[in-house]
Order: sequence, then C-alpha cells, then structure tokens
Amino acid sequence: MDFVNPVLLGGAVLAGVPVLLHLIMRQKPRHLEFPALRFISQRRESNRRRMRLRHLLLLLLRMAAICLVAAAFARPSIKSSGGIANQEMPVAAAVVFETSPRMQYRHENRTRLQQAREIALGLLPQLPADSEVAVFESTPGAAVFQVDLAAAKQRIQRLDIAWTGRPLMSAIVDALGLLERSALARKEIYIFTDLARREWNPEQSGELTRTLKRLDDVGIYLIDVSLDHPRNYALAELRLSNEILSKHGTLRIESRVDRRGEAGTRNVELFLGPLGSQPSKRGEKSVAIADDGSQVLGFQLGGLDEGVHQGFVRMVGQDGLAFDDVRYFTVDVRPPWRVLIAAAPPLEQSALLLTQTLAPEELRKLGQSRFVCDVVAWEMLPSTTLKNYAAVCLLDPPPLRNSTWARLEAYTSEGGGVAVLLGAAAQPIDRFNTPAALSLLPAPLLQQGRWPEGDLYLAPNNYQHPVLATLRPMQDSVPWEAFPVYRTWQLGKLLDGASEVIALNNGTGVLFERPIGRGRAMTLTTSLAYQPGKTKWNELLGFEAWPFFVVTNEMMLYLVGSTEGQLNYLLGQTANIRAGGDLAISNFVLTNPEGERFRRTTDSQNQTIAVTATNWPGHYRIQSGGTRGGIDQGFSVNVPRELSDLDRIDHEALKELFGEREFLTARSQRELVRIQGQGRVGRELFGFLIVLAALVLAGEHVLANRFYRTSSSKKA
Repeated sequence: MDFVNPVLLGGAVLAGVPVLLHLIMRQKPRHLEFPALRFISQRRESNRRRMRLRHLLLLLLRMAAICLVAAAFARPSIKSSGGIANQEMPVAAAVVFETSPRMQYRHENRTRLQQAREIALGLLPQLPADSEVAVFESTPGAAVFQVDLAAAKQRIQRLDIAWTGRPLMSAIVDALGLLERSALARKEIYIFTDLARREWNPEQSGELTRTLKRLDDVGIYLIDVSLDHPRNYALAELRLSNEILSKHGTLRIESRVDRRGEAGTRNVELFLGPLGSQPSKRGEKSVAIADDGSQVLGFQLGGLDEGVHQGFVRMVGQDGLAFDDVRYFTVDVRPPWRVLIAAAPPLEQSALLLTQTLAPEELRKLGQSRFVCDVVAWEMLPSTTLKNYAAVCLLDPPPLRNSTWARLEAYTSEGGGVAVLLGAAAQPIDRFNTPAALSLLPAPLLQQGRWPEGDLYLAPNNYQHPVLATLRPMQDSVPWEAFPVYRTWQLGKLLDGASEVIALNNGTGVLFERPIGRGRAMTLTTSLAYQPGKTKWNELLGFEAWPFFVVTNEMMLYLVGSTEGQLNYLLGQTANIRAGGDLAISNFVLTNPEGERFRRTTDSQNQTIAVTATNWPGHYRIQSGGTRGGIDQGFSVNVPRELSDLDRIDHEALKELFGEREFLTARSQRELVRIQGQGRVGRELFGFLIVLAALVLAGEHVLANRFYRTSSSKKA
C-alpha cells in the first residue's frame, strides 16, 4: 500500500484528543445516603464498571473516526506493481494504433480509426509537461519519440489505413522496446484497437512476453474502439473458371456473400470491360442471407473479345465495412489454342474421341471451339514445327527416335506442354525406358496391369490440382465407378520432379505430371485411342463419361498454360506478369488503382515482369513499347477475406497473451482518464475510508446519545 499524501497521516495524533477530553469530562461518583450500606456498595461498584465500559467504547469509536479521516485524506491506494509517482512526473508514452482495413468500419458516421484518433488527441493534453511521446501504426517506421506533443498530435492526425502492414503485436513489441530505452522513470503504452481476434495471434506472443518481463513497471492501457454487435455484408474471394481463356470459352465467376448480423437481402452486380476502359454492367443477382449466414452466387459470360478485360463484382447498398463489398478481377481472352495430335492411321478414326472431346464438331462448325486440333501421323512428327502449337498430344505412341524425344523435350523446356497418352503401341518396353524417352516420362515402364472385371476406376485423392479444380465443388458426388478402367501401364519409381495427379481406387497412379524447364509434361497410363474391334482399355471417353471429359479439357488447358498465367493477386503478393513471345522487357510504366503512374525497370533477359508494389486493392496496368513492339497487360489485387473478420478476442484470451502483467481497458475518453488514474496511482481507498469513518461517527453518535440520555433520566 502507498500514500499520495503521507504527511496527512500526522493527523492521527489528534486521536489523543478524545483521551484528554475523557480524562477532563469524566463523571465523578455521587454520594448517596442509604441505610442498606451493603447493597449500596454493591450497586456502586456495578455502576462504576458499566460506566467505564461505556466510556471506553465511546473513546475507541472517537479515536477510530479521527484515524480513518486522517488516513482517507492521506489518499492510500493499492497497486499491483511499481510505486506511486508524482502525477506531474514526465512520462515516456508509446501510442500504438491498429490501422488495418478493418478499422474503416463505420458507425454513426465515424470510422473506428477516427474514433481512435479522437480519443488519442484527448489523451495528449493529459500527459505531464516534458513527456516523451512516440506514435506507432501498422505501417513499419522508425521507432523514435516525437519532437514534442505538437508533433505527436500532427502525426496522429495524419494516420490513415494501411492496406498492407505488420501485425499489431509486432508494433507493440517495437513500442515496448523504445520505452525500454527511455531514461524516464514512468513508462506507459496505449494500444488503440478493435480487439479483432486475428490481430492477437497466440503464436506471435513469445516476443511480447519476453519484452514485458524486462519492463516490469510499464503501464498498459487497451483502448477498445470496436462495437459489441457489428453488422456487415462481405464478398469472399472470387473463383474464376480460368484467368486466361479462349474467346470461345465461357468465363464462370463464383463468390460467396457472408452476413454478420440479422438476415437481409442484397443485390450483387457484375461489371466488365476491356483494359483501360470503364467497365460496363454485365449482370445482376439478388441474394438473401440468413442471420450470420452465407450464400453462394455465380455469373457466366461468353463471347468475350480477344484482349485483356478487367472488372469487378460488388454489392449494392451500404454497410459498416465498405472495402469487402467489392472484388476485382482480370482475365486475358486469347484466340483458340492450337493443339497438335500425333496418332496412328487411320488418323480420323484413332483420334476421333480425343478431338471430339477437345473440339466438339458442333462447336467447330459454329467457330466456338476453345481448341483447334491438327492430327498428324507419326512419321510427320519429326518435321512438324512444334512452336506453332500451344500443346502436343502423343496418342498411343509407338517407340520414337531419340531425336524426336529430344525435340519434344526442348519444346517443353521452352514453355510448351506435352501429353503422353500411353496405350497398346508402347512396345517393346525397353524402347520407352531409354534416357531420351525418360526425359519426358515420369518413370520407367514396368508392365501392363489388367482388370477385366471392371472393378477398377479413377479415385482422386484430392481435388487441389488445377486439372481437378472444376470438379472440386462436386467431388463427393462424381460417379467415377460408372466408368471402369480395364488396362493401365504400371510404372516404376517416379523420377525427380514427377508427381501423381490421379490414382485408381486400388492406389495405382494413372495420371502423372512432370515439370520440364518452363513447361510441363503429363502422362496418362491408359489409352485414349479409338480402336474399334480391339480390346478396350477403359470407358473414359465419350460424352456419357462426363467426369473424364472435364478432366481431359482441364488437362489440355493446363498444358497450354491457361492456368499458369496468374492475373489476380492478394494485397502484398508479388505480381509476375509474362511479357509473352520472345519479347524482353527492360522498362515499363505501372499504373496503380489510384491512377498514379510509375516508371519501373526489370531484367532485360527476363520475359516476366515482377511488380512488388501491390499495396492497394483494385486494377493495375503495365505498359511497355518500343521499336520491337510492346505490351499492354493488366492484373488485379484484392483484400484477403480474413482482413474483414470482425470476431473479437475475449478478455480471458487477452490475459493469457499478457501473462501475469496487468492491463487496463477503456472504451471512451472518460474511461481512459479513469484508468489512467488507476494505473498511475493505483486503486484508491479514499471513498472506502470516508464511508467507514462516517459509519463509525454515526455509531458513536447513537451510543453517546443513548448513554447520556439514560444517565440524565435517572438523575431526573
């Protein structure tokens, strides 16, 4: 226990006054004449003892009242750690602000960051003169004290949302480190936060705990600017069917609308337009969401012109958090991809099912096929110019010359895609186990596996690979068992870099991938060749076998590179944009979502442009030109969904993060002033002591009146 005014404890000596008055004013016994002297003597002794007890009780009450009043005015307080300092003593104060996008939540026409600024600006005048103040936020910066309180005020007034930044706990640790270096005796840290659970990650608490152990006298104040019952609609990340697609393809866009709070209905709009133009409205849907529920919605667009298109999906209406009501996206629409299929004669017959799967006749006649398939005989493959094609399919290949395997390997290394669809012609086996062939194949061939009963079928272990991504939403209902596999090639140990994409229900791999240079090769160990009158290898091809129809198309899209050219990123990610062709880019102009233009340079030997300044959500544009031509490309950046998560951390979890260290919380300017006093002075006992003194005086008054009234009445 400590005292703010210990000198006033000297007032306790006044407790001797009742003793003095007691000695002066004590009553003297009266002499009474009574015949029965023995009875009078006994009565006199009894009265004397009773009066002594009464006076002693009154004496103690009066002394206690005086001591309690003196102690109360000395202002005793209880503090868990540290000592009581003069309130006018300068303080080293670190003011930490959470400036994540979530602090844009608006209530009563005021954001959480605006409320935090107002409370902080009211805090500064409360600090004693000559105090040191440092301001920290989510954006990393130098850990230094401001020149004076006026400079700190300007720094707080200029605070803004940081779309990308460090975790709040990292800023707190930096602030505590600065306080540790301060020479001032009193140290305080003020943390302005919405107490979002995401910012208080227990995995990041180690450094905080170690720092607090070194600072055992710092006062910790949490200023909570959140709401008890926030309400918000939020769009989850967009899922695009492809970011690079054929002009004859269909763009499918899917998202999820999440609702925090009461049920409601929202209209969702789709806008899209060519790069550099104002997007136009292309669709609208209405979604009804239950209390704290979600609803999935989707859009489909076809017939897009060639070129880069940028658009967004947004919800109509206003709510507390605006930034998660819109999602941006970019797609690149290209001409149909040319695919070379090498097959055995008769070509139209053997490649019939594969070409119908990739380029159905109805779509070819309408000019709407995503692929243009050219079929050549094996003897023509060595003389065919491979770079004219986006992918090459080897349909039931026979043994090839080493020079042909080498050409295919070089084509793949330069960014092409090769599909090796093994079948009955892969004989003899040793011709496929040469170093030249194994430069493309995932593993050596061992033998054929045969399951004529038809109890074997495709059974993917997971649907994370791009080839299976389209089937992911329905993965539990795909009827693979309806399309049996009768024969496959069994492979040996996978070579370096090779991996299994799809397995059979007995665990045997059937589709493999192997990256080679800038391209990739995929190998299927069961035949897709159409051979009437011969033993079937499977029931996978044909429109009835729709699951593998989807897989075949997605595999070809994967090989032509429609899934590798990423055009949509999250805040802070590095955007890698391919220039295309053989064009080497040395410099370019970047336009960010704010309309600002920056000139950047890049490696002249690299055909990929790396953009690290993805610090704002929205559309970006890259332009570069010259005598050899140029590029005009775009990409989009979105805010991660978790940044708008409004779930709060509870008090018990906070106590675990801070360990044994006491922290005080406030939600307003008035509460902050109150906890400041509590933190600096401790929990004062003035009120308790004054109330106790009043009770003692009241008791003394009642007893005194009772005793004296009794004596007077007897005298009368």
